[in-house]
Amino acid sequence: MDMKIPNPIRPAFTETQRDDTVIVNIGPSHPATHGTIQIVTELDGERVLRADVHCGYLHRGFEKECEDHTWHNLIPYVDRLNYCSGLINDFAYCDAVETLMGIEITRRCKLLRTLLAEYSRVADHLTCVAAALMELGAMTAFLYLVTIRDYIYEHLADLTGARVTYSYGRIGGLARDLPEGWIERLEQILGQFDDFVGRVHGLVDRNRIFIERMRDVGVISTADAINWGYTGPILRSTGAPRDLRKDTPYLAYAELDFDVPVGIKGDNYDRYYVRMREMDESIYMIRQLIDLLRATEGQPINVDDRRCTLPPKELVYREIESLINHFKLIMDGPRVPAGDCYVAHESANGELGFYIVSDGSGTPYKVHVRSPSFVHMCGAHRMLEGYQLADIVPTFGSINMIGGECDR
Repeated sequence: MDMKIPNPIRPAFTETQRDDTVIVNIGPSHPATHGTIQIVTELDGERVLRADVHCGYLHRGFEKECEDHTWHNLIPYVDRLNYCSGLINDFAYCDAVETLMGIEITRRCKLLRTLLAEYSRVADHLTCVAAALMELGAMTAFLYLVTIRDYIYEHLADLTGARVTYSYGRIGGLARDLPEGWIERLEQILGQFDDFVGRVHGLVDRNRIFIERMRDVGVISTADAINWGYTGPILRSTGAPRDLRKDTPYLAYAELDFDVPVGIKGDNYDRYYVRMREMDESIYMIRQLIDLLRATEGQPINVDDRRCTLPPKELVYREIESLINHFKLIMDGPRVPAGDCYVAHESANGELGFYIVSDGSGTPYKVHVRSPSFVHMCGAHRMLEGYQLADIVPTFGSINMIGGECDR
C-alpha cells in the first residue's frame, strides 16, 4: 500500500495556483538580494501572492570546519559570519569558550569589548540603512551614511590591523590595547556621526516617497515575529522590547544607562526607525564607556592564565617555560574542560548564540551558531506576501540578511 508521508518542510512551488498568475524567480544573482538569496514568487500582476525564500548559496561549512581547528584558530572564522560587525562575533564566541573554562576577563577588557561591540553595531546599522536607502534611489543619504561608516572602518583598522575581518578577540582578552590617540579620534567620529546622521534624518524621515515606500509595507505582528523566532530590530519594530543587553546583561551593559527603542506596526518604516534610534543609544553608551575606560588606563586587557593567554614575546625568546607554553597553545590549542554551554549576545541583527561542546581537547567537538539572519529568512515570506513586487527590495533590505551568518 502506497502511503504518502506529509512533508513537514514548507515546499518550494513550481506551479501556479491560478491560470492568470505567473511564477518569477528573484535572485540569487541579483543586487537587490545581495547575491545569495533566491525568492520564488507567484505574481498576480505586480502583487506577490506567494513567496518562497531559498538560502544556502553562500554555504561554506563553517560549523564543520570548526571541528578541525583549535579553539583559538576559530576566531578568524567567526569574523566572517556577520562581516558588517565582526567584533560582536568575536566577543560572543570568546565569551562562550571563557564560560566553559571558568575565566573572568579583566575590567579593562570588559569595558573595551562593550565599547567595540556598540561601535560595531553602529557600523552594521549604518551599512543596513545606507544599502536600503540606496536601493530606493536615495543616493545622497546613502553617501552620508557610508562616509561615516568608512571613518569607523578606518578607525577600527587602526586598532586591529585589519578591515572588516578583524580577528581581534582572544580567549581571555584581546589582541592588543588601544593605540595612542585612538580615544581622541573616536570622540571626533562621534561628533561627525551626529552631523551626518542628522542630515539623513532631515532628508528622508518625512520624505513623501520614502514614507509611501516604507510605511504599512512588510508588516509583521509581534505574535508572528515571536512564532518565527525573530529577535533584534525586527522583533523590536513590532513593539516588543526584547534586548539581551537589558534582559540578560553581559559584559558591562548592567552599568550603562540606555533605552531599548521599539516600533509600533512592525513595518519597513519602523525597522528603519528602530535602527536609527539604536545608533543614537549606542553612541550614548560609547560616551559613557569612554569615561569608564579612562579610569582603567594601564590595567591589563588579558587574564593571567597560562591555559589560554600567550606569554609575552620577549619571555618566549628568553625563557624555556614560556617557549613551551607558547608552543603548546599554538600547536595544540587551549585545553577547554569537557562540557557544553550556550552563550548569546545581542548582535546588530538579533540574538547571536554559540552552542559549543568540548571533549577536553584543544579542538571543539561541536560548534553550532544560532545566527539571526537564518532565522529571519525562515519567516521572510510573511513580510513579502500580499505586497507589490517593488516592495520586495525595501522589505528585504530592512531585514538586513547577512549571507555569511545565514548560511554559515
